[in-house]
Amino acid sequence: MDDRKGDVMGMVHFIGAGPGDPELLTIKGQRLIARADLVLYAGSLVPPEVVACARPGARVVDSAPLSLDQTHALIMETVRQGGSVARVHTGDPSLYGAIREQMDLLAREGVSCAVVPGVTSACAAAALAGRSYTVPGVTQTLILTRLAGRTPVPEAESLRSLAAHGSAMCVYLSAGDPEGVQRELLAGGLAPATLVIVAHRVGWPDQAVAETDLAHLAPTARARGFTRQTVFLVLPGQGGHDAASARSLLYDPEFSHMFRT
Repeated sequence: MDDRKGDVMGMVHFIGAGPGDPELLTIKGQRLIARADLVLYAGSLVPPEVVACARPGARVVDSAPLSLDQTHALIMETVRQGGSVARVHTGDPSLYGAIREQMDLLAREGVSCAVVPGVTSACAAAALAGRSYTVPGVTQTLILTRLAGRTPVPEAESLRSLAAHGSAMCVYLSAGDPEGVQRELLAGGLAPATLVIVAHRVGWPDQAVAETDLAHLAPTARARGFTRQTVFLVLPGQGGHDAASARSLLYDPEFSHMFRT
């Protein structure tokens, strides 16, 4: 199928930039940015290097200081002139990307749009730390969530409620209150010895990770100065020998499947 049919004039693409490393931008995302007439990127979280592939003559605008109405006006100005727009978000647009309200405004104007996925920080942080969220016999579930703050969280999705599942977690948008993250996870029943990876500015040149336990989550984050652009990987049951010795059945010679009898 010819993928180019979406690259028509007047089209808006919401593109996941990944966590910061320009090489983690997808080939499709890079191609669409290179063809766009307007490249609108969240400069507070997306490095300029990610959009450096914009063509000469394209308008490249940092949306960090702009409101929703202002970004929409810029997009509509380009679309009404028959141009194409690359709206570039950090990570993956579907996760804390605030794309729903932007797409609703475009729909009211009859403007076509599409979403190009990106590498989210949860995956990039696990890769940087050399860790897996899922471990046979330990946990097979990953929860992506955040601590309640200026943006409220439903009570059923509070950090302590989710921690009670004992699943692996990646906690976003909460680095400003590491004490709150630690307190809520402990209140949810996780053991103080639970392995925690604190990952800071993943994908950027100054990226860093610190391995600690839940009892020392907040002191570690504070001591390292990880108070923004940081995610917390919470990995129950992974700090000891049992998790290290767990093996997937996929490669077990005694485990048969359609490709191996």
